[in-house]
Parts: sequence; structure tokens; C-alpha cells
Amino acid sequence: MGYIEKTILQHGYRGMPILAQQLPENYIEIAANAILSWSKGKILIATGFYVAGYAETDGPLGAVAIAKAIEKLGFEPVIVTDKFCEGFFEIENIPVIYVPLDAQKEQLEAILEEQKPVGLIAIERCGTNVNGVYANMSGKDITEVTAPIDLLFDMAAGKIPTIGIGDGGNEIGMGNVQETIAKELALVPCRNTVDYLVIATVSNWGGYGLVAGLSEATGEKLLMSYEEIAIYLEKIVKLGSIDGVLKEHVLSADAFGLDIEKEILTALK
Repeated sequence: MGYIEKTILQHGYRGMPILAQQLPENYIEIAANAILSWSKGKILIATGFYVAGYAETDGPLGAVAIAKAIEKLGFEPVIVTDKFCEGFFEIENIPVIYVPLDAQKEQLEAILEEQKPVGLIAIERCGTNVNGVYANMSGKDITEVTAPIDLLFDMAAGKIPTIGIGDGGNEIGMGNVQETIAKELALVPCRNTVDYLVIATVSNWGGYGLVAGLSEATGEKLLMSYEEIAIYLEKIVKLGSIDGVLKEHVLSADAFGLDIEKEILTALK
């Protein structure tokens, strides 16, 4: 396994190294090179995970890091999310599409038709499980508070390249390893598959890892600094974002504080 993959799988406690064993050892390099092969155009980045009335801090940080990196490479990032992330991305001047919680398939089809993306990336975005339900890590049904953004990835299959980044088993892309999730983890697996799957201890770290892979492949410095990430985290917490594990408005993601965030970003730099 490569240095970047080892870095983003540190501090694991939810069995992600088990899932990572199902992927190529250099899965970051493969995903990064895939992006670099895409024609220049719009890339839709899906994120935002509902937890206890709010969007969690895991996902938006990685999404912003990816958006800023691909913009430097000549792509046009567009965030796709729902109302729980309202205001999170405008503060970074990144275009946003808000999908209604009760959106129908036709509305998702219209997004693909209007945007004509060259690729789709999901980072910490809930997908439907094999029972057709959006569920959190506790198995609770959150369908009523989750916009059906995963339909974009179903529609893109075989037509538009897709990347999924996850850290649990219920995120878009985890359908690639659903048999292992069902066998090894106490979770009903997501059914949505992607062309390239990235697994990390925290999905944000998977996003940073993907950017580090793009930096390595291009020789450009694309990764946000720890200071930039910390400032952005503070901004979205003020807007209502919570730590998805602690369920509190604190400067952390999945119960990992800024000291660990700094450790991961420094290692990837």
C-alpha cells in the first residue's frame, strides 16, 4: 500500500483497512490519474451527510479541498448537496446546486443534462443501502432528510466517470465492496457503485489524499494548508455543522480534533 493510502487509513476504528484490502494498493494514484484524464469541464462534487438535525463536518472540508485543487487544474467544480449545507460553499466562492429532499428522478436527470459534467465525485454522501433505505451508521432510517443525490451516480454509470470517497460503508461508492461490508461490518451496505473508490478513516482525509495524489501526479502544490482547513471548519461550525460522532458544534470531524487533522495534512504535504 502506498504512502498516501497508509496516511489516510491511520487511527482507524471502523474496519476501513479491511475494506481497503479489496481495492488496488495504489487506489489514490489510480483515482487521481483518472481525473487527470478527464476532459476539462464541470465536475460535480456531492457531499453533505445529515446527522441529528444538521450536516456533519466530515465531507464539506474534503469537498472544498478537492474543489480548489481541480479548479487550479482547469476544471469547474460544482458542489451538489441539500439544504443542511446551506451557505457552506458560497463562503469559498464555489458554485452550489441544492437538491430538494423530495426531488424526483427527473430533477436529477435535469441536473446532468444542464451541467454536462465530465465527472462526478461523492465524498461522505449517503447512498441508498441494499434495502433501498438511506441509513446512518446506527442503522437509523434518514430517508426523509436525505436528498436522492445518489441517483446522479446511478444515471452516470457507464456514461460519466465517477469517484466515491467514504469511511463507513453507507456512502456512495461503497457498493463496490458491499459483500465485504455485509460479511465483516455490522452494517447494511450501500448499493451505489462507482468507477473508483477511495476509502479512509475519515472521508475528509480521503479528499485530502486524493488532492495529494493529484499534486504528486502533476508536480503542483494543490493541497490546502492546515490553517486554511481550520479556518474553514470554524466557519461551517458557526453555520451549524456538527461533529457526526459527537453530535456537537465543535471543531472536529468524526471525533478527531484539529491536532489529528494537522497530523494528517502535514504528513500528506
